[in-house]
Amino acid sequence: MDEHTRQCLTMHVARSIRAVDVITVVEAAIARYGAPEHLRSDNGPEFIAHAVQDWLERTGIKTMYIEPGAPWENGHIESFHDKLRDECLNRELFRSVAEARVIVESWRVEYNERRPHSALGYLTPEEYTNRVDGGCAPPYPAPLAAAGVRGESEALPRRRGITTSKKKKQPRGTLV
Repeated sequence: MDEHTRQCLTMHVARSIRAVDVITVVEAAIARYGAPEHLRSDNGPEFIAHAVQDWLERTGIKTMYIEPGAPWENGHIESFHDKLRDECLNRELFRSVAEARVIVESWRVEYNERRPHSALGYLTPEEYTNRVDGGCAPPYPAPLAAAGVRGESEALPRRRGITTSKKKKQPRGTLV
C-alpha cells in the first residue's frame, strides 16, 4: 500500500509466504509503480529474513519496522486490514487459493478505483493519483492535520513508501 495515495499496489494470496515470495511481489510492484523510498512493515519472519534484508540493501530501499505491539505506528495498514476483513474476507468462503486470488484481486481493484477515501477528500486512490497536481498536495489539510500529518513546503514525491504488514489471526497469504 502506498501510504500517500492509499492505493493498494498489490496483494499476494498463498497458503504461506516466504521471504522469496515477499521479494518477488515487491519487485513486481516496483517494476509497475517505481521504487519506494522506504518499506514499512512489522517484524514478521518473512520481512526480517536475511534474504529480504540483503535484497533491500542491494536495491537501496530503506526499512522502517514498527515496534512489536505498536500497531499505531502502521495505522494506514491497520485501517486497510479492517476494511479488507469487513468488506471481503468476512463475506467470502474460499474453496481454493485460486478462487481467493480472484476474489481478493477484484476487491483490490474496487478499493482503488471505486471506493472513495475520506483521507483523500473522498476521492478514490486512482482519482487522487491522477489529479492535475500528480497527487502531491493533500486534498483537504484539516482532516490530515487532525490525524497528525504535517504539511511540507515542497511537493511530495509520488512514491513515499509502501506499507506492508501481517496481522495476527488474519488468513496467511495476504500481503499488502
